[in-house]
Amino acid sequence: MKLKLYFSLVFLLISVSINAQDVFGKWNNRDEKTGEIDSVVEIYKKNGKLFAKIIDITDPELKNGLCTKCKGSKKNKPALGMDVLYNLEKKNNKWIGGYGLEPRTGQYFNVYIKLVKPNKLKIRGYAVIPFFGKTVYWDRKL
Repeated sequence: MKLKLYFSLVFLLISVSINAQDVFGKWNNRDEKTGEIDSVVEIYKKNGKLFAKIIDITDPELKNGLCTKCKGSKKNKPALGMDVLYNLEKKNNKWIGGYGLEPRTGQYFNVYIKLVKPNKLKIRGYAVIPFFGKTVYWDRKL
């Protein structure tokens, strides 16, 4: 009985610890094919909503690249410094209701993010419903 109580308490403390962490700060994005860090994204709050922008691109050839496939005001703007997550609002342990931009393709998508470990962030992009989408993970830049 004591062992069961102990494990329940440990699980609760871990859960509270993860949820107490916040998503704000700098995160490493990895290339899907190589697994290498290809950019650093900074998550910040503006007017109570979550945004994220690219603050570093590791490939020197892409560092000064433009978003040629983007539409509207983002077209031909530098990817470095560009917001890639917009207007997410906190609901329980997720940030939801906003959208994301993939500068390589110029595609916008619905998105939610969730801290799954203190230094691991889940980003789920989707067109209509989260079931039909794609998940990537960012690691906190330490």
